[in-house]
Amino acid sequence: MKTRQFDIITIFPEMFESPFGESILKRAQDQELLNINLHDLRKYAIDKHRKTDDHPFGGGVGLIMNVDPIVRAIEAI
Repeated sequence: MKTRQFDIITIFPEMFESPFGESILKRAQDQELLNINLHDLRKYAIDKHRKTDDHPFGGGVGLIMNVDPIVRAIEAI
């Protein structure tokens, strides 16, 4: 059976290591049925604080994800 590959882009890659390293997902990886790659989005941010979000254009509450680090991450994968 062909190995399925999943690339997950997140600002918290450590949060996913434990669940993907246990149970049925671990067994699937051990049998080379599944390959999960975690990518830290902050690695692709270029400012000194490795910022991946910002306030919405025009104001408003909350924050939105910056597209630039996401594009760089996808291109690198």
